[in-house]
Amino acid sequence: MKFKPLHDRVVVKRLESDEKTSGGIIIPDTAKEKPSEGEVLAVGPGEVTEDGKLRPMNVKKGDKILFGKWSGTEVKLDGDDLLIMKESDIMGILE
Repeated sequence: MKFKPLHDRVVVKRLESDEKTSGGIIIPDTAKEKPSEGEVLAVGPGEVTEDGKLRPMNVKKGDKILFGKWSGTEVKLDGDDLLIMKESDIMGILE
């Protein structure tokens, strides 16, 4: 990917959710909710604070994250559907 996010922005690829319920019912694509888990593909350098210092990012490339349902802006880069969001939209890192 030839895209580098600026400031405190993060590029995320959604992780696919299960296509079956625990009871074995197959969920069609049109009825599935978009997953709120993803993998960080790229991060910006960090946010510049009011006093001019750079606050480093808390996430890094490869982190599995949890984010809000309506977080980020959907974009298509190199044929992939990705999200670009601010670091503040990320709720946490999955371990």
